[in-house]
Amino acid sequence: MKSYALTVFDSSGEKLLDESFSATNDEEAKEIGKTQLEEKGYSEYTHRCVSPEAKLVLFHR
Repeated sequence: MKSYALTVFDSSGEKLLDESFSATNDEEAKEIGKTQLEEKGYSEYTHRCVSPEAKLVLFHR
């Protein structure tokens, strides 16, 4: 399992969420990230999910 970082920002650039979670691969991480964003009501905010190698897995601006 790899550790992925999920970060959400508001329009002023303030960090609203900064969490990490584990996933077996990038596709699973993308789905987990989307689910967490929807559950917490952040899916329409600027967000990113990055892999341990700093690869962008999920991004919305």
